[in-house]
Amino acid sequence: MSTLRITEIFLSLQGEANTVGRPTIFVRLTGCPLRCQYCDSEYAFSGGTMMGLDTILGEVEELGVPHVTVTGGEPLAQPNAIALMQKLVDAGKSVSLETSGALSVADVPAGVVKVLDLKTPGSNESHRNLWENLGHLNPRDQIKFVLCSRADYDWARMRCDEHGLYDRVGDVLFSPSHHELAPRELADWIVADRLPVRMQMQMHKLLWGDVPGY
Repeated sequence: MSTLRITEIFLSLQGEANTVGRPTIFVRLTGCPLRCQYCDSEYAFSGGTMMGLDTILGEVEELGVPHVTVTGGEPLAQPNAIALMQKLVDAGKSVSLETSGALSVADVPAGVVKVLDLKTPGSNESHRNLWENLGHLNPRDQIKFVLCSRADYDWARMRCDEHGLYDRVGDVLFSPSHHELAPRELADWIVADRLPVRMQMQMHKLLWGDVPGY
């Protein structure tokens, strides 16, 4: 039987990406090969419970909303994550994947929206970016940069220009690292440079703070 190690399955509001504010079921897979210095889900690095794919799907159905985000940790670190996403799509769910961009997204089912987090130098993991992933993105997908400083902002701008990211995906998301970069500073930079990006803040942290499971 195909299984996955699951940290939690819960219903909340989507706090990020272009579906922010929408009631969403989160399936959080355990484990991550990265160690970003600002990580807010370290509790998902280990532990978790082994669950069969049908059991996971059953819990999702019981929560009763059509939107599902597969997250982590790093979901793609578990190969059966691909099969889970396909099952969710086949069940008629609107599915998104939150991934670090360090592992290949080539086999992610076509019906899944990929939210790919390109790691900035301030994350201490920018060397892990798998740049060939950009070739597997489409206009339904999104690219996220978590910015820790002005240097990160300038780095992200250069990557957007270098790789033509504004034309490659539906939304390029710039997000200030919580407690590291003042949101107003980032907003002012984006406006001054007239960047075609969507600024986002982590709405779940504004509502519930740093509480896991929201």
